[in-house]
Amino acid sequence: MASTSEWFETVAEAQRRAKKRLPKSVYMALIAGTDKGITVSDNVDAYSELGFRPHIANLPAERSQATTVLGQDIALPVIISPTGVQAVHPEGEVAVARAAAGAGTAAGLSSFASRSIEDVAAVNDKVFFQMYWVGSREQLLARAMRAKKAGAKALIMTLDWSFSNGRDWGSPPIPEKIDLKAAVQFAPEVLRKPRWLLDFVKSGKLPDLTTPNLAIDGEPAPTFFGAYYQWMTTPLPTWEDVAWLREQWDGPFMVKGIMHPDDARRAVDAGATAISVSNHGGNNLDGTPASIRVLPGIAEAVGDQVEVLLDGGIRRGSDVVKALALGAKAVMIGRAYLWGMAANGEAGVANVLEIMKQGIDAGLLGLGKSSIHELTRDDLLIPENFAVGAKA
Repeated sequence: MASTSEWFETVAEAQRRAKKRLPKSVYMALIAGTDKGITVSDNVDAYSELGFRPHIANLPAERSQATTVLGQDIALPVIISPTGVQAVHPEGEVAVARAAAGAGTAAGLSSFASRSIEDVAAVNDKVFFQMYWVGSREQLLARAMRAKKAGAKALIMTLDWSFSNGRDWGSPPIPEKIDLKAAVQFAPEVLRKPRWLLDFVKSGKLPDLTTPNLAIDGEPAPTFFGAYYQWMTTPLPTWEDVAWLREQWDGPFMVKGIMHPDDARRAVDAGATAISVSNHGGNNLDGTPASIRVLPGIAEAVGDQVEVLLDGGIRRGSDVVKALALGAKAVMIGRAYLWGMAANGEAGVANVLEIMKQGIDAGLLGLGKSSIHELTRDDLLIPENFAVGAKA
């Protein structure tokens, strides 16, 4: 269907609408990557190097996208990736989780989210709680158990965020909290985007820059920068730490941020039931290749032992098909749904998921597959030097 005021046909259109609607600093936070942005760009561009080998007859009349990830049955192989403080819409992660539930899929919730695990789990019964290695073992365990009590079905341990703020094009300013000083500082750019401001005015609250999911034992939730300081002063985790946390968590356990087969094997040794091939959307070490480039090698190394997921650069259903053909069981999307929410709230997130679903279906039809589980590398045209650490 053609784009209308309430519907966009592509994620690119959602991004254009998000840029038009959001204050500059908020939008820049969504597109930001480290240093020169080499990895951010490669995450997206790499998919264009992969071609399809379609069929034209005996095509399946019905096609299935259903699968199971982290113990949950989902209707399409696209999961909401956990992203931190979502200041693009007043309902934040709750709206995202509702849209995911409507599409029949799971929602990852960040420990740095602006809405609590309790609020999010109340609207989607397939929530995966994500944590960074922040604080003591006792604090980490308390947060994990709080998430489990609230209904989280799986735990995601993210190990690939360097908190780098170095960007050649400039880092967007982020206030520690919304107070009079911040209001004065950001007033010029906010007043240029009255629709975004009006959404928050109607909701009766300002953008929340606290992290409620880091609060334990009734303590006040730290601000984003308070959480950042706690992260900076926490000793870096070891594989023994990861194995310890996995032992405490009775359920599916994902290690997110894998970009090397050796780390994939260590995650398996630590007891992970799933891994996410991810470079944190280009927000870690710039010059790291696109996650899709290292996926084949990692799938070869551990794909028969754990569920392999991928995130990074997914902008359309055909990207999902390519990732599945190269060994991923499902993908996780981040910026795509944030742009959708900025463009049209919960309906915009649902819009993005529908774009993915339609694109996957078109890919299955063109490749002559009745199920996503039938996809293989033989369905792709892969340049000789495309994959890193694997035979293409």
